[in-house]
Amino acid sequence: MQMLEVKAFRAFCPKGQNLGTVADRVSLETVVPPVFGKESWFLNIRLTCCVLLVVLFLILSIAVGCIPTRDDITQPKLKVASTTSLCDSGLWEWLEPLFEAKYRTDLQVLCVGTGVAMRYGERGDVDAIVVHDPEREEKFISQGYGAVRMPFACNKFLIVGPEDDPARIRGLKPEEAFARLAAYGDATFVSRGDESGTHVREKEIWRMVGINHEQITKEQWYVEVGSGMGLTLQLAAERRGYTLTDRATFLTFRKKLDIVPLVEEGEIMLNVYSIIVVNPEKCPGVNYQAAKLLSDFLLSKEVQAVLTDYGVQAYGERLFLPCCDCN
Repeated sequence: MQMLEVKAFRAFCPKGQNLGTVADRVSLETVVPPVFGKESWFLNIRLTCCVLLVVLFLILSIAVGCIPTRDDITQPKLKVASTTSLCDSGLWEWLEPLFEAKYRTDLQVLCVGTGVAMRYGERGDVDAIVVHDPEREEKFISQGYGAVRMPFACNKFLIVGPEDDPARIRGLKPEEAFARLAAYGDATFVSRGDESGTHVREKEIWRMVGINHEQITKEQWYVEVGSGMGLTLQLAAERRGYTLTDRATFLTFRKKLDIVPLVEEGEIMLNVYSIIVVNPEKCPGVNYQAAKLLSDFLLSKEVQAVLTDYGVQAYGERLFLPCCDCN
């Protein structure tokens, strides 16, 4: 490199810069071929500084992990839209690392209501959905959006409310409890109002009683949240009201709530969770193979055995039952 170029480069660098160190690491003559000529030295220096900046950026990017590693690039991704109760209860937090370690797949779980999860599945935005609404699940399959549907766990729905139970529904059948709440008309009922599996089950109970759901949404005692189960439970407790909830989410939040289970028996209170693998013929581009691995994983002896006691240590009761106990 000509002395003229080195002097000019020194003029562009901060005062005190160790040029010897830079020269040891980056050979300016090999990176940027010099352009000779009386008027070309300025262009040489600008090009040299640009190259140095690029090299510095790459080094810093690697140091802070901005550039994907080989594992990040090659590891397949599995996108799942799941009902919120499996998230609120911490079940996915336990399942994810087990699945990822076993299959070297990046499991990405999006926690939404069942209705939203199904819309994501219909659009092919996710590779699988985990939901709890059998009637809509069957429709999802019949319309070709789902390739495989496998129930893997269950629990119970509960009607919860204040300990003193002003509407006197304790111990009633679910249909009788809803009928009495409507007749009483002086106790708040808090609904999720989000087309989730829990919300759909609530509307089904109202229909069984012979009460028009659209009509009761206009009543002052009926409140729709339009959000997840956790917020719905909190609002019910604040209003000293009643609501329908899944057992897992209620037990997870119980210590923060001043409401108790009042009704839990009845065939309609069975709450079954299923995984549906999205059909690649209907939604090209989904990761069918990884989704099928997750389906098999949820039904494996390892996962089913843990579900038997899941939540007992933390909450004193089981949050879910394995599929063999869901009949």
